[in-house]
This record gives sequence, structure tokens and C-alpha cells, in this order.
Amino acid sequence: MTTLLLVALGSALGAPARCLLSRFIQGRHPWSLPWGTWTVNTTGSLLLGLLFGLAARSGLDQRVLVAVSTGFLGSYTTFSTFTWETVRLVEDRAFLAALANVALSLVAGLAAVAAGIAVALHW
Repeated sequence: MTTLLLVALGSALGAPARCLLSRFIQGRHPWSLPWGTWTVNTTGSLLLGLLFGLAARSGLDQRVLVAVSTGFLGSYTTFSTFTWETVRLVEDRAFLAALANVALSLVAGLAAVAAGIAVALHW
């Protein structure tokens, strides 16, 4: 039960953090690409890599690992918004922007996780 409560607490913090950062970024970049969601998902991937790298290095408590990864980062990052925004770009016939959104998101997310793990393991 403690783990479930920690996940709920992490989620309660992650969702508002996502909303605030995404709106802040998107409000400053009115281009067709959804930079707010991209920023949230990329920073979330970096944090996830750091977290799992630290867990591998220091044996982080499983409750903390689940609370932060599933709770905070699970509600902070947003695959559903990423896919919805990509579909909207396709509906608007912004095919190049849709393709760029998918490619940039995947490449940046994978690179961010790898960078996070590398930093945590070699810090």
C-alpha cells in the first residue's frame, strides 16, 4: 500500500509539472511543431535515464524508484498527447511537420535516456 501511495503522490506532482512546462514552452514557440510536449517528453526521458542509472549504481530503494518512474515521470511525460498532436498535424496536412515531430521525438527521447544513464553511471 505504501508504494501505491508514493506512486499517487508522484503522479500528483508530475501532471502539474508537465502542464506548466509544456504551456510555458509552447507559448514561446508558436510554430506548428508541438515543442511543449517534445520538451516534456525529452526531459522526462533524460530524468528516467538518470534515475535508472542511479538505481543501477547505488541500489536505489524500489519504492522510490517506482514512485519517481511510474508516478512522477509517468504522469509528467505524455505519449497520448504526442500521438494526438501528430494526428492533428496530419489532419492539417502538415505532413512534414508530423514526420519531423515523430522523428525528433523518438531520436531525442532515446538519446536523452542514453545520456541520462551515461551521466548517472559515470558521474
